[in-house]
Amino acid sequence: MAAIGTVSLSFMVIPPPDGLSQAGQRVLGIATITIGLWGTKILPMGVTAILLVVLLVLSEGVNDFQQALIGFAQPVPYFLIAVLTIGLAVKKCGLAERIARFSLRHCRERPMALYTHLLISMPLLTLLLPSATSRTGILVHVYEQSLSLSMVPKDAQLSKAIMMALNSINRLASTIILTGGITPVVAAALVGGISWSRWFVLLSIPYLTLLLLGSGLIYLIYRQGFTTQMARVPDTLSGPLTKMEIRTIVITLGASLLWLTDSIHHMNPAIPALMAWICLLAPWIGVLSWQDFEKNVGWTNFLVIASSMSLAGALIDSGAGSWLAELIIGSLPVLSQSPLIVAAVLLLAAIPVRLLIPNITGFLAVAIPIAISIANLTGLNPLVCSLLVMIVGDSVLYYPAQSASSLVVYERGYLSTIEIFWFGCLMTIMACLVALFVALPYWNLIGEPFVNMAQ
Repeated sequence: MAAIGTVSLSFMVIPPPDGLSQAGQRVLGIATITIGLWGTKILPMGVTAILLVVLLVLSEGVNDFQQALIGFAQPVPYFLIAVLTIGLAVKKCGLAERIARFSLRHCRERPMALYTHLLISMPLLTLLLPSATSRTGILVHVYEQSLSLSMVPKDAQLSKAIMMALNSINRLASTIILTGGITPVVAAALVGGISWSRWFVLLSIPYLTLLLLGSGLIYLIYRQGFTTQMARVPDTLSGPLTKMEIRTIVITLGASLLWLTDSIHHMNPAIPALMAWICLLAPWIGVLSWQDFEKNVGWTNFLVIASSMSLAGALIDSGAGSWLAELIIGSLPVLSQSPLIVAAVLLLAAIPVRLLIPNITGFLAVAIPIAISIANLTGLNPLVCSLLVMIVGDSVLYYPAQSASSLVVYERGYLSTIEIFWFGCLMTIMACLVALFVALPYWNLIGEPFVNMAQ
């Protein structure tokens, strides 16, 4: 941590290099120390989130206090709280335990079958719950119940495997469809002119490959957990659905229907989530009391996501994100005669940018325009270059604050920040390999070549 503090202090006091504003330099210093604090947990994550806002103001990395709080005015933190409430309702009404017992009955106490069941459910549930945060908020309760009923401890390798899959690769299923969450929506908007069906064709094979490789990697890391015997669980919830379960299902399906039809009504995904939140807490309709909500919803999630979005905005507005990316890829003109090397450098350049910018929206807002500029300079396909940096940025998580769905899992206490970081490093390698040796040949095959033939 001392090394992080030294680096951060140097960002604050030394003269800024050419092309970087003083505000940008200070924001980079704040980003460094914030990421270090989130990773080491020297301070509680929520305290670090508020410290981040204060530092942005005191360092003059932003124009005013209002700009430092910009992340708290974004829909994402409220979407997260609403989704967590849906998950809490699924647990309280007994639906999570019912689904868990049903799943365990079919898995027959076999750890591998339980893990496979989870992996298969990810892409299938994407059609019903496009948002990874929505799926994670519900599935984390279901599989927590499964592990508890089977008497599998929190620190067991099987528990870690299940939760790492929910934490790190469940998100990948969402990006396959254009309406699957923040990543595809923002990336498609930045690229421009891409349809739902074209997006699915372009991303289905690379992302399904990443899902398979990521799930295999988790199995290898936690393979000892798949040899343990799970306790036999009697099916005691085979009766009809209760009224509370039915109300929870109806409210959740109503929100899902609105998410799936957003192309018609154009509502922000947070609106259906908040409508479900209101229904679940309303007397005579919902299944939760306000006391249930206050006690069981982790407000750390809200603070961390909101403050990370403020940091992402400060990095973009101050020019620090663009300066960092352009510094890393400054050697590209020399390499312009080798398209594959350009692709490799683009991927490698995206890694430190993703590390410093916790929010995926901020990362995409910085990385994709630069990728398009590089493509135009080197005669490459701008769409392909944009999707390359999106894949490597979207496939990795180095710390829980980088994803709302990751925070949902992390707060349950199954995984440490070190475990998440090292798995993120391994997924970085996987993402780069898939981008170079699966995505590029596949896109060329379906008529989207890397080298722009028109130039």
